[in-house]
Amino acid sequence: MSMVFNDQDFVLLGLKEMEQLRYFYSVVALLIYFSTISLCSLIVYVVRTEQSLHEPMYIFICGLVGNVMVGSSALLPKMAIDLLSGCTTISLSRCLVQAYFIQSFVFVEILTFTIMAYDRYLAVGFPLRYHSLMTNKKALQSLAIIWSMILLIVLSAAIMVVRLTLCGNSINNVYCETLSLVRLSCGSTAINDIYGTIVTLLIIVGSLTLVIYCYIRTFLVCLKISMEASQKAIHTLVTHIITFSTFMTTSLFVAFRYRLNGGSLSTATHVIISLVGLSISITVNPLIYGIRTEALRTKMIHTLKEITKKKTMSKFK
Repeated sequence: MSMVFNDQDFVLLGLKEMEQLRYFYSVVALLIYFSTISLCSLIVYVVRTEQSLHEPMYIFICGLVGNVMVGSSALLPKMAIDLLSGCTTISLSRCLVQAYFIQSFVFVEILTFTIMAYDRYLAVGFPLRYHSLMTNKKALQSLAIIWSMILLIVLSAAIMVVRLTLCGNSINNVYCETLSLVRLSCGSTAINDIYGTIVTLLIIVGSLTLVIYCYIRTFLVCLKISMEASQKAIHTLVTHIITFSTFMTTSLFVAFRYRLNGGSLSTATHVIISLVGLSISITVNPLIYGIRTEALRTKMIHTLKEITKKKTMSKFK
């Protein structure tokens, strides 16, 4: 039996909630977006051009901030444009595309953090064998596998949503998620719920288990090595713990808000949780890694000075 795709329009109630201060919110969204894209682009550029940073750790950082660029691009520009134009609707096809990229961003970020924790454990626990255990090629392959796996998982969830008969047209948010669309279904959503629950639990529980194991093992190794090496390893470990815990806390809060209080949260609460949660997830990671990773920070400052110097010299020519 063929499936008819009805590209109906949906109302984003969160945008309606923000209408009174829409110009202010749009400016804030654009500032966050351009600041995030600029910082992430600088990190990727520095790692790409600096030979000394061609190591697995920095490749994973590039993967992390590259994913942040995808996630922020899926949310902030559209939200700013919609607020400026007064548009509060979105078609089903665009809604699914936005949900696809936002949810891919969250899952890819979690798995990238996981492989980074494992990489640091290998670097600290097996320093003599590290360069054979984790090469640049293996780091790139790991990122490719993560992206491919998550894109297929999220695509499957989107296809399941398309097969549903949707009766409502009001989404209690400022952006689209598959769960928001599932809640508008007239019929049974058992398959969607089971699939979403299993996938989410497998990724989150699996990642948390491996990350905590790597943290503990790395910390135990740090107790046995020299003070200088231990301090360097712990500094890297703390940076990873801060970014990972911040991301997981905000992401889980956003993901499970529908289950709080029986799903009866107000639109304003949905807006606050969604925007604050995703904004923190988008901005904190590149900022912390750019500031706390000494080699990367030094190269970034040097690059900015070189760019400023070239611009100054070009003005006087």
